[in-house]
Amino acid sequence: MQTVDAVAFAADLIRCPSVTPAEGGALDTLQRQLEALGFVCTRLPFEEPGTEPVDNLYARLGAEQPNFVFAGHTDVVPVGDSAAWGRDPFAGEIADGVLHGRGAADMKGAIAAFVAAVSDYLSAHGRPAGSISLLITGDEEGPAVNGTKKMLEALAARGERFDACITGEPTNPNALGEMVKIGRRGSLNGTLTAKGTQGHTGYPHLADNAAHRMVNMLHALTGWEIDRGSEHFQASTLAVSTIDIGNPATNVIPAEAKAVFNIRFNDLHSSAKLETEIRALLDAAAGGPDFYNLDVVCSGESFLTPPGPLSSLLSDACEAVIGRRPELSTTGGTSDSRFIKDYCPVVDFGLVGQTMHKVDERVEVSDVNALAGIYRAVLEGYFSRSSGPA
Repeated sequence: MQTVDAVAFAADLIRCPSVTPAEGGALDTLQRQLEALGFVCTRLPFEEPGTEPVDNLYARLGAEQPNFVFAGHTDVVPVGDSAAWGRDPFAGEIADGVLHGRGAADMKGAIAAFVAAVSDYLSAHGRPAGSISLLITGDEEGPAVNGTKKMLEALAARGERFDACITGEPTNPNALGEMVKIGRRGSLNGTLTAKGTQGHTGYPHLADNAAHRMVNMLHALTGWEIDRGSEHFQASTLAVSTIDIGNPATNVIPAEAKAVFNIRFNDLHSSAKLETEIRALLDAAAGGPDFYNLDVVCSGESFLTPPGPLSSLLSDACEAVIGRRPELSTTGGTSDSRFIKDYCPVVDFGLVGQTMHKVDERVEVSDVNALAGIYRAVLEGYFSRSSGPA
């Protein structure tokens, strides 16, 4: 069997302009390569009213358990100002040991590394005693409505089961092998509207200043010590992202003021518990619930895959291939692992993330090849056991 060159295949994927929600040829390119390796591929397109359609891919090699899954996304963020790039963001150029292009780090490089790892594994060992699957969405960088979550639901409904998963997000701050994410903080967005009565600034006693009420409420929120952290998580944080009044007149007291805040929360909380606590704070600061509106949206609950067989397997693979044992961390933003954790143990591990989402996104060629080696070592360790780690 001809093996896959991880770097060349990553370049092929980068050349597909798959800016969310466009497929851009990336899933087609991936499917052709996986089918050549013997995978059975299923496309799973989804569309909800008011959203753009998204294409997704599930590929499986084998029919038995355990089923080891690699999760990822072929969609990428927009390039921004293309003139600011030193190279064509969709050319997939390789120069001086560096692979350039949008998605190199986040995360077409990791997808290519896993495909190369599978091809090397199959060439050396043949098919495993179990299954290898890829769960690839085109909707991770977007609203994540028509992607991994719906794929998992649809696949579970048809009887697919997953036993362990690595999500290939760029988890390493500076060097490959520094960090494995064993959990993620939850993310809650609050849109707060303070109510008041418009009036003249010279007669404040005849009005009810919504701006003042908003200041009081935001003071309560920003002064709130949500917690001091937990065993595996840092302290939860609250950040105000915008404050808007839209009042062009200097002599008018506003009747309404709006603000948006985000809370990144740890495993001491659920979004429902946080909302209850937030409303209690706001009731006290505003003078009661009738003086404000609060809309809350949670894009993902916090979760933890406790240190155990899966994280140990990955850490052992890193140490064996590159001589570095990674830190087990829960820092950073969210990933699609927040959906996968309801189906099987999951950890995140991929390339170095210094340039992800930036102009001139790039990764070291040596890192892509080393990541393929780590993924192969994981597969060899996983399938050398009578059953995969739980």
